Amino acid sequence: MNQICTVSRTVGRALPMTALIATLGLVTLDVFPTSAAAHVAGYGGPGFVAAGTEHSVARLWNEELLEAIRHDFARPTVHARNLFHVSVAMYDAWAAYDDVADTYMLGKTVHGATCPFYEMDKPVDIDLARDEAVSYAAYRLLSHRFRNSPGAAQTLPRFDSLFASLGYDASFTSTDYRKGAPHAAAALGNYIAERMIEYGQHDHSNEQNAYANLHYKPLNPPMTPTLPGDPDIADYNRWQPLTLDFIDQSGHQIPVSTPPFLSPEWGQVNSFALNDQDLTVHERDGYDYWVFHDPGAPPHLQMDGGGLSDDYQWTFELVAIWASHLDPNDGVLWDISPASIGNVPRLPETLAEYRDFYDLLDGGDPSEGWDVNPRTGKPYEPQMVPRGDYTRVLAEFWADGPKSETPPGHWFTILNYVNDHPLSHRRFEGVGPELDPLEWDVKAYFLLGAAMHDAAVSAWGIKGYHDYIRPVSAIRAMADLGQSSDPDLPHYHPAGLPLVDGLVELVEEGDPLAGLDDVNVGKIKLYTWRGHDYIDDPETDTAGVGWILAENWWPYQRPTFITPPFAGYISGHSTFSRAAAEMLTKLTGDEYFPGGMGQFFAPKDSFLVFEDGPSVDVTLQWATYRDASDQTSLSRIWGGIHPPADDIPGRKIGIEIAAEVFALGKRYFEGAIPDDSPVATTLLYPNPVSANRLVSIELGRPTEQLDVELFDASGRRVQSMRQDVTGQRFVGMELSDLASGLYFVRVEGDSWETHHRLQIIR
Repeated sequence: MNQICTVSRTVGRALPMTALIATLGLVTLDVFPTSAAAHVAGYGGPGFVAAGTEHSVARLWNEELLEAIRHDFARPTVHARNLFHVSVAMYDAWAAYDDVADTYMLGKTVHGATCPFYEMDKPVDIDLARDEAVSYAAYRLLSHRFRNSPGAAQTLPRFDSLFASLGYDASFTSTDYRKGAPHAAAALGNYIAERMIEYGQHDHSNEQNAYANLHYKPLNPPMTPTLPGDPDIADYNRWQPLTLDFIDQSGHQIPVSTPPFLSPEWGQVNSFALNDQDLTVHERDGYDYWVFHDPGAPPHLQMDGGGLSDDYQWTFELVAIWASHLDPNDGVLWDISPASIGNVPRLPETLAEYRDFYDLLDGGDPSEGWDVNPRTGKPYEPQMVPRGDYTRVLAEFWADGPKSETPPGHWFTILNYVNDHPLSHRRFEGVGPELDPLEWDVKAYFLLGAAMHDAAVSAWGIKGYHDYIRPVSAIRAMADLGQSSDPDLPHYHPAGLPLVDGLVELVEEGDPLAGLDDVNVGKIKLYTWRGHDYIDDPETDTAGVGWILAENWWPYQRPTFITPPFAGYISGHSTFSRAAAEMLTKLTGDEYFPGGMGQFFAPKDSFLVFEDGPSVDVTLQWATYRDASDQTSLSRIWGGIHPPADDIPGRKIGIEIAAEVFALGKRYFEGAIPDDSPVATTLLYPNPVSANRLVSIELGRPTEQLDVELFDASGRRVQSMRQDVTGQRFVGMELSDLASGLYFVRVEGDSWETHHRLQIIR
């Protein structure tokens, strides 16, 4: 076991690039990361590195986590949670040795889970102890979380190789880090991981059942996109499953042809900074949907054209019209530099203002651009490219990240890119002395991870309850109804698609789309991206833009993943990205990328995935983090995934989440979390629980007498009990007579009281 305590000296808290290359055989690149841009030869793990930078063990493990996500199913909620939990484990392993910072889990009770923290020996070398504790915590937790991943055969050996290359012993599994214990730092890391794993079994994510849904059922029958139209839709305002041979954006075959809604009940997952003031509980179909930062309902379509039908029709028709901007040969050139794109003055406040914010016909937003780069004092150099190349690269780049690390993971790659920039400084909020690489990384990951996790809880809580339709369903379904512009024209329906000359028209006799015996005359046709039927070889073909029947409209997405399997409202991309942009701004104390420019290079003819392109080299450029976030949001419209109605609420909620997370996270760093914080000190499990099982109650505080009361969702007490207690665990809540649903549990000890949610299922 001496190896545990001595070999890590070759890594230390942070290695200069020359030492890192010598130790681990790193290859360096100096471009924005398209994936893991460099590899540690000794263990085969990823890591984007730029010359002259230093890297902590937290960075190495974060890169391994990102690579593991790329080999897993593309599940943004699950991976936002993984990013946060691993960041918590690494942060606590660092903070355990700090005289100021508060830990998050260690010595605390978080959402009813108590994690005792006992006195330790002070290590001779705190830097080495921190590296060791961080690595053991990350290794154990990552190995647990990805053990059932479809990419486990690749991922787990990478974890093992990195762990061994750092000089650590996987056979050391002790969790006894207390005074006098040998190899205390390694044991502390094991202990932190063990407690985080246990916490994850009871955080309402349903990890133990592969995150399966417990209550949600789709209202609409599935649509088969390879067949025309949407003939079976029942509700034009609700999400609709799709049936096809799904391959997710990580390249994994989905085991069912009609994937279920991903995480519609995620609003009940334990968060970081979301609080009761943010929460609205909505009941539907006997289930309580927890919705944080509820923006209210999106515009709904009425069959008589009343209500907000006009806004519904406009927001979805804009998606089809913007798909006409995906042709690099239409002669439209745009300056895509920060001189022209970015610096959006304000976000719209009402649906009516959306029409001024989004350019329906030509695309884009009211960007004012930037006169000069404030870091160089010089104007940004224009970059003229075909609009159709810019829009296609934008849609593909932001879809799930260049290598499908999902949107929350993508922002971690951007954070790592920022950290590696030669003009970047590790000053918290941009002031004070530079932090050492490990302290900077664990704090930055902790904050960004918390923001991504809370964004997932909020956005998917909203998605689950509001259950809003996606463009592929809405556009086809309205087209099936007809046109809504003129009652004197054929196929009029007040809930149909509005006609727009040159973009949305009726098929007439003699039209190439009229079909045999004019079977299609009177149907709606769209001038838009033509879809995958026009692509035989993705290496050489482009679908281009032209007239197609609206009943055959496809989003600009891969043919096996045409729309993510969950509701649209609100946009997860908009929520994740704006929360991340605000967090990076607060963290660095600077709204601008280092040097006033962030960039991603997409080479000619080799970046796009399902068709050839771009036709020229394209470099995406952003002056500020918010500019990058705003382009993320627009990319989802050009990609056919979200209408404007999904976008703006997500951006606004992202701003709120970042503010809440940063304020709370900063208190941890300052040691300002009170020891008597009024959080729960008991743990109920399993939860959810089957009605024929007992519920265990683990106590975080000693008591001689325990009172337990169970209330239904209406507040009626349905069960109570009093027992004498010895030790810290009580088992015995009998649930066999109770119906399925949400219950509230009050647990009272001698001088304390806690409250819990309990979900009973049959």
